[in-house]
Amino acid sequence: MQADKKKIERLLKTAKGQLDGILRMVEEDRYCMDISAQVMATDAILRKVNNEIICAHMKGCVKEAILEGKGDEKIDELMTVVDKLTR
Repeated sequence: MQADKKKIERLLKTAKGQLDGILRMVEEDRYCMDISAQVMATDAILRKVNNEIICAHMKGCVKEAILEGKGDEKIDELMTVVDKLTR
């Protein structure tokens, strides 16, 4: 993986902590909108993680493949991800 592993690990640990907190909120029957706000905050962190990984992939693997004249496969792979993100 080309992305900054320390940054990715920190963000994922934060998301994990938030998920644990959301689970506790559900178990405690907390107010729906408070739970929803925490779900959205966790989703935002996971989106940021994914963006970091995709950006690093483009700057590393995709760039390298293009420079070697083998970019079509990496571009197709990336387009598959973009398609999933836009659904």
